[in-house]
Amino acid sequence: MNETRFGLDGFALKWIAMLCMLIDHTGAVFFPQYIQMRMVGRLAFPIYCFLLVEGAMHTSDIRKYEIRLFLFALLSEIPFDLAFYTRVDFKHQNVFFTLFLGVVVVEQFQKEGKKLYSVLIFIVAAFLAEFLRMDYGAAGIIFIMLFYLMYRYTIAKQAAFAAMNFLLYGISVQAYAGLAAFPMLLYNGKRGASIKYFFYLFYPAHLLAIYFIRITFY
Repeated sequence: MNETRFGLDGFALKWIAMLCMLIDHTGAVFFPQYIQMRMVGRLAFPIYCFLLVEGAMHTSDIRKYEIRLFLFALLSEIPFDLAFYTRVDFKHQNVFFTLFLGVVVVEQFQKEGKKLYSVLIFIVAAFLAEFLRMDYGAAGIIFIMLFYLMYRYTIAKQAAFAAMNFLLYGISVQAYAGLAAFPMLLYNGKRGASIKYFFYLFYPAHLLAIYFIRITFY
């Protein structure tokens, strides 16, 4: 991707996604009557998928990237259950598992040849995401692959994402995820400032905070 001087770098997009996610989870647990908070929250996941593919394309060791995502998926699962169910349940898996499977599929597609095998891995990953009830399920794997397959087509990629989001979810709260195309279109191709592991740790940390506030004041 050609870098431009102006726009949003990866650091800024991470902050947007993180704040949207915080608003979403706060609304889901404490203010379910305010659907507007869930609407704002819909922007988070597409941005994370977009940045995930950027990371997968630029990392020097994609295997370490996968291991990191998987470890944080394990670390986040109990906080995820506690925040949303107030008990350890494992009936719905956190989003890090979805992102992990997405990178596994991207890695396979990056390999030369064996395209049919790559498609099979994609199908298996989508099935697992749906069967194990990971956040966003098969749709999450589809979005990640869409961003990967159309990596070099900036405008067309976002148009395809918005169209796919509408096809998958129709007129629903999730339809607002299509608005994430606007900040992603402003991406300038630059990584920006790096706060190592902060954005990873924020996920389980904010879920634990939600849990303790919930059991203390509600």
